[in-house]
Amino acid sequence: MTDSRVRTEPLLYGAMRLGGTKTAESARAADVDEAEAAVNAALDCGITMFDLADIYRQGRSEAVFGAVLDRTPGLRERIVIQTKCGIRLADQDRPGRYDLRGPVIRQRVEESLTRLRTDVIDVLLLHRPDPLADPAEIAEALSALHRQGLVRQFGVSNMGAAQIAHLQRHLDVPLVANQLEMSLGRRGWVEAGVLVNTPAAATNGFPLGTLEHCVANGIHLQSWGSLAQGRYTGRQETPAEHATAQLVSTLARQKDTTPETIVLWWLQRHPARIAPVIGSTRPDRILACRDAVRRKPELSHDEWYALWVAARGAALP
Repeated sequence: MTDSRVRTEPLLYGAMRLGGTKTAESARAADVDEAEAAVNAALDCGITMFDLADIYRQGRSEAVFGAVLDRTPGLRERIVIQTKCGIRLADQDRPGRYDLRGPVIRQRVEESLTRLRTDVIDVLLLHRPDPLADPAEIAEALSALHRQGLVRQFGVSNMGAAQIAHLQRHLDVPLVANQLEMSLGRRGWVEAGVLVNTPAAATNGFPLGTLEHCVANGIHLQSWGSLAQGRYTGRQETPAEHATAQLVSTLARQKDTTPETIVLWWLQRHPARIAPVIGSTRPDRILACRDAVRRKPELSHDEWYALWVAARGAALP
């Protein structure tokens, strides 16, 4: 497994909805059937990288994915498995929390390997920053997992440039990915670069320089929430969303593709080479995204800006 394989994935399938309802105690056969149909649709699109996390459906997403691997001989060798650890859900008297202590990282990885029915994780992401974490302890845990062949590569999720650089100083292995919420609906990542020296910069919230840091250091940018919860391809709630959805639909007709593809192309058109993560369980919705794998983004400079301005509901500064 090389760094280049991770960086060049144009689209990932996110398994956060696999595994049945949140209240089910265990995954059912029907949940495995649903997962298998979703995975096959993703493969039909040309997607070969699958994004999971230990907390998705309280571990059932990983469990049903592992069951799909068991059903399909040879599938494991054809795909890249990415999972995450670091978020602990509320339980008994303990609140929801972040936990990147070294022994906990190892425990969660071993549990993920068991659920996934595999002997190696291709990419492990640290799901959220833990303010109490010791970066040297994290580095020791990750290095041990790498040496022992349990994890091939590492990355982060929801971290800014300074946090990534601080952690990397302690690591011998490179961080290869950063997964952030980025979409036509959540535009802080692109707005940060143009709101400099404006009053709005103070309320943007996205850490300026994060994209640039990732690109400069070969860290693959992945976007969760990339379809903006369907607000431009389904139901709209605001005038700006309605206007943007109309433009998305018009561009889709002109380019003989789907509205979902236009929304994903808007991310992929950025020179940072953002790889969106899609997460529907419906094969038809997954297949609607296939042109985001099979075709290069066909948005002109003006079309890309037209979508941006429509979504923000106001002219650029």
